[in-house]
Formats: sequence, C-alpha cells, structure tokens
Amino acid sequence: MDDLDHQLIALLRANARLSVADLAHKLAVSRGTVTNRMQRLQDAQVIVGYTVRLKPEAEPEAIRAWMGITVEGNQTRAVIASLLGEPGVSALHDTNGRWDLLAELQADSMSGLSRVLERIRLIKGIRGTETSIHLASYR
Repeated sequence: MDDLDHQLIALLRANARLSVADLAHKLAVSRGTVTNRMQRLQDAQVIVGYTVRLKPEAEPEAIRAWMGITVEGNQTRAVIASLLGEPGVSALHDTNGRWDLLAELQADSMSGLSRVLERIRLIKGIRGTETSIHLASYR
C-alpha cells in the first residue's frame, strides 16, 4: 500500500458513502484510479466491508461493556473462535498487557448482558475476565 491507498482508506473511514467522484476529487486522481484501487484493496482483503456507525444515543436502551480476557496457555485461537460465535460480542481485539483479548459487548438489557457474561465465562480456555460497563462517550 502506498500513500494514496492510505489517503483513500482515511477518507472511507471518515465517510464510506462518499461517491467515487468525490473520492477522486479529494485525492486529485481519476475516478478510474479510485475504482481500481478500491477493487484491489477489496481483493487483497484490506477492505473487508463497509458498515454503519451509530451514535450511542441512537440505541438508548442498548447496554455496552468491555471485557478484558485472560487466556490459558495456548488456547487463544480456540477462545477467539468461540468468542466470534457469541452474538453478544460486537468486536474482539488482540491486545498486549494485562489482558490477552478485549471484547466489546452489547446486549439489550442488564439481564441480557448477564447472560452474555455467563456464556463467555463458560468458554474453555478462558482463565479470567473483568468487565466494565460503558456509561458515556465524550468523543
């Protein structure tokens, strides 16, 4: 990836609904260049999808939380596979430091979050967890 690819990705991260013409104008290249680069980035699985980001206020009843997870021994791949199959996990991150993994959780209620936590804690290979509930966002 070169500088133009990075600029293109930055524009798409800010607004994935920009038209090819708008992207081309902002990057000072042709529409064909943008189309070809987007296709190449998709083929290489650098870009794996486009999504909608909602403000937390758009889903006022949703409960969000973060869970730090410690994995036993060499069970990381199996734990990741299990967590990716858990509907309450909205995102999963590999980290360094105190936790091996950081899971972003979402549920429709506190009792729903409790059920998500129970299911996650039963996954073989998880040594320990710590969960923090999201209260507010400032940026």
